Amino acid sequence: MRPAASRHRVAALVLAALAPTGAALAQQPATTAGATGGADSALRRCTAMSSDNQARLACFDAWAASNNTPTWQAPAASASANAGANAGADVNAVPPPVDATLPATRVIDVAHTDGCRDPQYSDLSRFWELESGTDCGTFSFRGYRPITVSVVAGSNVNREPTSDAEGNSATESTPYRRTENRIQLSVRTKIAQGLLTQGNPTLKDSVWFGYTQQSYWQLFSPDISRPFRATDHEPEVMYVYPTTATLPFGWKWRYSGIGLVHQSNGQSKPLSRSWNRVYLMTGVELDNRFSVNARLWRRIPESAGSDDNPNISDYIGRGELSALWNYDKNNTVGATVRSSLSSAGRGSVRLEWMQALGTGLFGSKSNLRLHTALFTGYGDSMIDYNHKRTVFSVGLSLVDF
Repeated sequence: MRPAASRHRVAALVLAALAPTGAALAQQPATTAGATGGADSALRRCTAMSSDNQARLACFDAWAASNNTPTWQAPAASASANAGANAGADVNAVPPPVDATLPATRVIDVAHTDGCRDPQYSDLSRFWELESGTDCGTFSFRGYRPITVSVVAGSNVNREPTSDAEGNSATESTPYRRTENRIQLSVRTKIAQGLLTQGNPTLKDSVWFGYTQQSYWQLFSPDISRPFRATDHEPEVMYVYPTTATLPFGWKWRYSGIGLVHQSNGQSKPLSRSWNRVYLMTGVELDNRFSVNARLWRRIPESAGSDDNPNISDYIGRGELSALWNYDKNNTVGATVRSSLSSAGRGSVRLEWMQALGTGLFGSKSNLRLHTALFTGYGDSMIDYNHKRTVFSVGLSLVDF
């Protein structure tokens, strides 16, 4: 009888041990169904929030936190405990919810166009950043005049430069060739803005610093070691004020400004040439097809002993008028006329044609141009301020970038 009694006691103990587990298993479907129904309802509520992305992501975070919290277990303290926990852990368990103090959204950078390159604005507005929408900030490099590498052929070349100033004429002739290489570098940066337009929400005035360097390189003269025949340096500071006046025939007056410019060739006597000017400028445009810019300057006087190029204004001029015509999206034609504004009839004329080459980002046209130009008159370089010649050039240019 004792073995039978022992067997009965063991069976009773087993049944007692299994009873809670069986009850829990019996209750699990109902509990899971209720939790699943609530989770599905919360999930549908979060999905329906399509108008507010931040609230939608916050709802999903809350849903994930409420569903993940009960199933996550802290790591065991020992290797054996880890083994036991891993053996009995739910394979569908997930890590704890993300810290709720972190932002609920992520900012993803997408392709966009800087304001000063946004084609919905006009050329002049983008060039001088006249509107809030065309602002590209201060102290960023932008193009000024075209950055150019070209081959030029001149009707003549100034082999023995002269000047009316004593001691500023060459004493011997240099066998330069009429065909040479022309290189122009030109950049600028905005150093201040919103000085006088602080109360205007759409228009912005600005202060700029620009630098232009132009060199004539005797690339095709190996017999004289291919020297640089002339290099001119031209730093300047200009203030630009936006205007919105409407003119007849659909033209718009876009800006006015004032500037100070120094130009010199960095040479010592007898080839030193330099002058300083203060100028007024303005610009108008029509339908982004035509633009006209004007400058009127006055030379800052120098003493006779420091003036390397007397009467330079009578040769190069006292003002210029330039016009650009965007024939289509790939071709631009321009003309610049300089005049001495006197009876001397000197000055110069420059005709230019720029054709876009290739495409830039997002299908826009690139900044590279095939650049063809014809110049005739005085002042093609500082050393030629009083020397007249005609020059034809073909090359590549990078326009405003």
